[in-house]
Amino acid sequence: MPGDASTGTFLQGLERGLAVIRAFSTEAPSLTLSEVARAVGITPATARRILLTLEELGYVRSDNRRFSLTPRVLALGWAYLSSLDLGELAGPFMEELSAKTRESCSIATLDLPDIVYVARVPTSRIMTVALGVGARLPAYPTSMGRVLLAALPDEDLTAYLETVQAEPLTDRTLTAPDALRASITQARADGYALVDQELELGLRSIAAPIHNSRGRVIAALNVSAHASRSTATSLCEEFLPHLQQAATQITTALTHRGNF
Repeated sequence: MPGDASTGTFLQGLERGLAVIRAFSTEAPSLTLSEVARAVGITPATARRILLTLEELGYVRSDNRRFSLTPRVLALGWAYLSSLDLGELAGPFMEELSAKTRESCSIATLDLPDIVYVARVPTSRIMTVALGVGARLPAYPTSMGRVLLAALPDEDLTAYLETVQAEPLTDRTLTAPDALRASITQARADGYALVDQELELGLRSIAAPIHNSRGRVIAALNVSAHASRSTATSLCEEFLPHLQQAATQITTALTHRGNF
C-alpha cells in the first residue's frame, strides 16, 4: 500500500478498479469473475461490484460468464498519450511526409464517436473548419476514423454502427450502416482508408494505421489534399507509399522509445 494510505487520502476502491482493468491483457483478453478475483487478489463479491460498475460505465462488456474490456478504456489513456508528446516524436516524420507530398498531414486517436487530433502539420488551409491538437471530428466520414474503426472488434464496430448518428455532410457522405460497414471492412482489408469529399466538398484524404509494439492500432496518420490538386487515384499511387512509410517509422519510434 502507498505510504499515505493511513492519512485517508488513499482510495482503495479506485486502486482495485484500476487493478481489475489491468488484469486484462493480450494473453487474457476475457476473464470470468473468479479469474478476475484471483488475478487482483480480491473477493468474488468485490470483483463482481467492480465489474458491474465498469460495465455500467461502458468500460467492460460481458458475454455470459466472461468479461472483456471495451474501446472506451482508450479514453483513460488520453492524458498519458498527451504526456508522451506524440506530436514531438512523430514531428520529423510528419514534416518529411508533408514535404514529399506537399500536403497537410495529421495524427488522430479514436474517442468514440469521434476522432481526436493529437498532431498536425498543415501546409495550407484546405478546410473550412480550423483543426489543431485536441480538435474533434466524427469518425464515420474521415479517413483516420475509418482506419481506427477498422481496428475495432466486430461486435464493437456493430455497436458503433447501430448507434452512430451519421449525417450527410456532403452529397457524397456515406450514412447507411451497410455502406459504412463495407467501407470500413475494405479499409481493414487494404490497410488504409481513402475518403473522397465525404467530410467536406473539395477535400480528399487517405490514412494509414500506427501500431504499438504488440501490433495494436493506437492512432492513424493521414494526408489531406484539395480535390483540385489530387485525384483519388493519385492519393493511392503517389501519396500512399510515403504515408505508409511514415506510419511505419512512427510505429518503430514508439516501440524503440518503449511506449505503448
